[in-house]
Amino acid sequence: MNKLFLNLFLISAFGLVLFGCKKKDDPAPSKTPEELAIENLAGESSLTWTVANGGSVTRDGNSETNVYQNFEITFSANANSKTYNTISGGEIFDSSGNWNFVTGDLSKFTLAGTRPASGPEISYTRSTNDLILTFSIVAPGADINIPGAALAGNYKFSLKRKQ
Repeated sequence: MNKLFLNLFLISAFGLVLFGCKKKDDPAPSKTPEELAIENLAGESSLTWTVANGGSVTRDGNSETNVYQNFEITFSANANSKTYNTISGGEIFDSSGNWNFVTGDLSKFTLAGTRPASGPEISYTRSTNDLILTFSIVAPGADINIPGAALAGNYKFSLKRKQ
């Protein structure tokens, strides 16, 4: 009988040691607010947003969708950089460049480039498959003969996630 108890004790002790030594999975580290904001625009590495399939564009409340019906913007991000590429950006978007959040406000970003949409703060809101970009292009001075003045206005790009 003692031998039976000894064997049961040894098996139980061995089982406890075996399972007690198993390494527990470390929980994934929490993401920073900036990492979460980057994922809103670029996903895990890149996301493309388009006017096609139900998006729209307005300037000062008037539809400009026909001008930007083929517009797409792709936001990409990795540990070293945040970039964007556009298709059919008209006269207001560069075809590519870098983007960065506005200091102290992760709900706004700026695009680097030479076209009018580069420089102004662009506010964004996102729901699952929708991204809304709003920004203003200010006419340089009051002279409408200055290049870019005809593009001045308050823009709203309602974009759909490209599948």
